Amino acid sequence: MIDALCALGAQISDEPSESDGSPILVVRPPDAFQAVPSGIDCGLAGTVMRFVPPIAALAPGTTRFFGDERAGERPMAPLLDGLRQLGAEADADSLPFTLTAPHRLRGPEVAIDSSASSQFVSALLLAAPRLPHGIVLHHTGSTVPSAPHIAMTVAMLRARGVEVDDSRPGVWRVSPGVIAARDQRIEPDLTNASVFLAAGVVSGGRVTVPGWPSLTTQPGDHIRHVLDALGARYELVGDLLTAHAAGPLHGADLDLHAASELTPVVAALAVFAEGTTVIRGVGHIRGHETDRIAAIARELASLGVHVDELDDGLRIEGAGFEGTGLRPTRPLRAYADHRLAHLAAIVGLKVPGVVLDDIAAVGKTMPDFTTRWDAMLAAGAGTRA
Repeated sequence: MIDALCALGAQISDEPSESDGSPILVVRPPDAFQAVPSGIDCGLAGTVMRFVPPIAALAPGTTRFFGDERAGERPMAPLLDGLRQLGAEADADSLPFTLTAPHRLRGPEVAIDSSASSQFVSALLLAAPRLPHGIVLHHTGSTVPSAPHIAMTVAMLRARGVEVDDSRPGVWRVSPGVIAARDQRIEPDLTNASVFLAAGVVSGGRVTVPGWPSLTTQPGDHIRHVLDALGARYELVGDLLTAHAAGPLHGADLDLHAASELTPVVAALAVFAEGTTVIRGVGHIRGHETDRIAAIARELASLGVHVDELDDGLRIEGAGFEGTGLRPTRPLRAYADHRLAHLAAIVGLKVPGVVLDDIAAVGKTMPDFTTRWDAMLAAGAGTRA
């Protein structure tokens, strides 16, 4: 993302804080963005492939976008359709594509179906203040997945002085204007943190995550409700969130529509619950880094877990807290998906002999995952953590 933004003309640097010398990231936007005909590499990151094109549409000229082989399978058409409605041209509906922006975009009316990803809405909203007429964005689908992420986007814009009207369901009106510079302390990634909390529960030990916000718009905070529903326990004391098992876990009916990124971790927890766990409302994750529903079902089945794919989720028959009878029949596959690697790490705490084919997949959002995981296990040696 940093490489992409710098290619478009932003300046981003690591600098010491004036107050205490601690490292901070300083972002300086350009007066005018510049096209990147040589191309922007999106990898497999949805945030890059979706959040960056609306910025490139502000740069007159041609910018090429490409990514990993799987990137071309991720949904992009609604976002590109929205940019076409604003006057840009795109020569395809998925990666790789070339975006050609005019000297002045039109608008403000745009209508797209964001059912496949909330990122289509967030991406357009973030760029909207710099559009000549702002935007009036209409969602034409029935539901929006991960709606809290859009609420987070709106909150961040308002905190920077941008006028946003979201009083009508499925409609967002953003006025053109200045985006004020603000210093921001970024919250911990609560979805990434959930894998460590799950480790505390599955291991029979306890894991504490520091810096947990008491009030947040992050959908990852929903992990607390999941732990409750499965019979695990958590305590939030100050900014320390501790998770552990208070006894056997039990199956639950869970709607993760608003927090679908938690699905692989929740599926791993469900493996060690007694009874049936149903995960609903996450059909759109078939278009994530991989078809996560199919991948989770295949990998858990290879361990001996009974899993049914649903149109919008999974039904998992838990093996109980000890995972009795589960054995790997082959290495688990990551599918270049960091969340599938997290699932394997959790399962491996209980099931002997689990091997993951590609731990490097964690590099997308937590390059030091293995170091952190090993440190957690070392700290809990002798206490089953």
